Amino acid sequence: MDILVCMKQVPDTEAKIQINPAGTGIVTEGIKYVMNPYDEFAVEEALRIKEKLGGSVTIVCQGPQRATEAIRTGLAMGADKGVHLNDAAFEGADSYATARALASAIKGLKFDLVLMGKQAVDEDNAQVYAALAEMLGVPHVSIVTKLEIAADGKSLTAEREIEGGAKEVIQASLPAVIAAQKGLNEPRYASLPGIMKAKKKPIDNVDLAKSGLSAADAGQKGSKLKNVKFSLPPERQAGKVLQGEPPEVAAQLVKLLREEAKAI
Repeated sequence: MDILVCMKQVPDTEAKIQINPAGTGIVTEGIKYVMNPYDEFAVEEALRIKEKLGGSVTIVCQGPQRATEAIRTGLAMGADKGVHLNDAAFEGADSYATARALASAIKGLKFDLVLMGKQAVDEDNAQVYAALAEMLGVPHVSIVTKLEIAADGKSLTAEREIEGGAKEVIQASLPAVIAAQKGLNEPRYASLPGIMKAKKKPIDNVDLAKSGLSAADAGQKGSKLKNVKFSLPPERQAGKVLQGEPPEVAAQLVKLLREEAKAI
């Protein structure tokens, strides 16, 4: 089975995010970047399917040169090769333009299944998987917490989360796009031998010309959305500590809720 994993490199969740002076984006200097956490579940699931049914796992990533590090992480976990959409023309892409670029690369590859995280933790749009499936002309299942591939490799059964904490079971034909949710599995750590082997595994670099897209269809020019301004949320005001006996504190609290918070 030929499995593709669409992966994004994002700022570490523990990184301190600052807005640049112009308000056009974040300050990227000094930030540690990692594989998107939800994509880790996708990589792990791809490897488990490969171990069970055989085949290959290819990491597909759109991003600048630094994204190679995240691709190598996937290769160190056990993926076989990588495809890196790396061109300045791809920068500034929204979900639509990102899906279009990924689709352009994937259409030139043989695949039975595409796995990816349900969302990227930097912008939290949760839209790429659906747009990608539409552009590829294949079904998709999102927020998947359990996945089974039929022995003949022609269909899948997926369990997904729905509102109210309930579960929904969906069957779909292959090829298909699956968006992984936390709980699907427990991602493995890359071993030292895996890290060493990853250095020799191939990564195919795809620029704008090789993708087959025009400059008007990629990156910011090919996007449907434009970021107008970035800003941090307002700082939270310091809390108040009420002193006194319980009846006195209760009276103060009710007064504050009524007069300051306007909650009652």
